[in-house]
Amino acid sequence: MGNVDQLNTLQKKLNTNHLLTISDLTCDEITELIEEALVLKQEQKQGIPHPHLQGKTLGMIFEKSSTRTRVSFEVGMMQLGGHALFLSSKDIQLGRGETVSDTAQVLSRYVDGLMIRTFDHETIEEFAEHSSVPVINGLTDTHHPTQVLADLLTIYENKGPLKGLKLAYIGDGNNNMTHSLLQGAALTGMNMAVSSPDSFEPDNQIFKDASELAKQHEAILSFHSDPKEAVKEADVIVTDVWTSMGQEAEQETRKKHFQPYQINKQLAAYAKKDYLFLHCLPVHRGEEVTAEIIDGEHSVVFDEAENRLHAQKALLIKLMK
Repeated sequence: MGNVDQLNTLQKKLNTNHLLTISDLTCDEITELIEEALVLKQEQKQGIPHPHLQGKTLGMIFEKSSTRTRVSFEVGMMQLGGHALFLSSKDIQLGRGETVSDTAQVLSRYVDGLMIRTFDHETIEEFAEHSSVPVINGLTDTHHPTQVLADLLTIYENKGPLKGLKLAYIGDGNNNMTHSLLQGAALTGMNMAVSSPDSFEPDNQIFKDASELAKQHEAILSFHSDPKEAVKEADVIVTDVWTSMGQEAEQETRKKHFQPYQINKQLAAYAKKDYLFLHCLPVHRGEEVTAEIIDGEHSVVFDEAENRLHAQKALLIKLMK
């Protein structure tokens, strides 16, 4: 058994590339992923096949429901020549009490990569610790790195180099989108302003760490109680739903807190005239954003949704090829 144990240990050492948060990447790696995604997007539009992951299999574990994450990863693997395997937590032994460690070790022997969409961020960290294949965070309550890669790609497509741009995030500051955007902005040299009601500020440690990272890339992260201050002269405005999955019991209370933070024509007037509006979807028109804004000329939300496919294909190639 000694040789087998040594082989397993070596395999784990050779497969330590995971994407659990945006800060697992460097600025150069984000740039490379954006450039690769643009090439893949162009090739797809031209009908040029790119089977970079021929014969590879991605296991996809879902503890939360999904539209864009499931479809983009599944279609992405197919277009790359591989296969994606949908695994609902209700249908595998994980849902019947098998440990995360055991599940990770077993699945690592079947598939070439794992994408997980779950609640607690600690769950995906435990998966990565015990997996001998790359693990990708498809969303946790704390981070959403694959969505933010698509957001950065979308901003780059429309605005060019990211360094020096200003991004304003308005709404629930203590959610996965805010945290991943803070890290993504810091790494790419974008200035980012967050505005949230009291008690809904970003996680203090994540904000502190991202601010230190921002200094290294000559960027500034800031927090404002007044959303007008955050949006002032912004190149990009981003928001998200006020009530995320698992918070449904708080919906009415949250509506009252967040109403002054709605993205509407009056608030958007403080941004630059050519600002972009992003939203990760699904959206509640009339709550976090008015229909006039999300369906208007500044909105790129459907390009953003499409770019989940292209950004994730670039990521899959980087981690699994």
